[in-house]
Amino acid sequence: LPKSYGNWHTVYVRMNRWSKNGVLQRLFEGLQRENIIKVKLESVCLDSTSIKVHPHGTGVLKNGKQKIGRSRGGLTTKNHMVTASDRTAVSFSLSSGNASDGPEGRKLLSLTPHDKAHRYLIMDRTYEGDKTRLLAINRGYIPVVPPKRNRKSPWEYNRELYKRRNTVERFFLHIKRFR
Repeated sequence: LPKSYGNWHTVYVRMNRWSKNGVLQRLFEGLQRENIIKVKLESVCLDSTSIKVHPHGTGVLKNGKQKIGRSRGGLTTKNHMVTASDRTAVSFSLSSGNASDGPEGRKLLSLTPHDKAHRYLIMDRTYEGDKTRLLAINRGYIPVVPPKRNRKSPWEYNRELYKRRNTVERFFLHIKRFR
């Protein structure tokens, strides 16, 4: 932090306080309303990744049930994430590694606040079930997900927009690399 901003701890405390009180969000929205900054996020991505649990991490229950499950990869936890870009998370949840992605993704999606600017929900084939697509439509999204190859009545989807699904993968790479 440049010296001209003052003591780093004072800046940290102030920014943390403003973040918790919603001041930064109101400031950001005001700057966008006045067209001082322009951020257009028209889509969000939904996906999950597995995280290997350290052998010593399965001990005493700390504050409730742990989200650890045994799958083919051993003891794992799944991180389900809704992201707006490769650096911006909207919401996330944890589940045991052997939990199915569809129900956990629907649970996360129903708890995620919907922003009117986010029109599209980009998902991979894991979430292409009728329940997940219907929930996305009911929440105000246009689902962008390819149908599985064995679907009897496949649907059309925006192939160019689907290419942006890698933003959630890049987000996972970023948080796994830098922990």
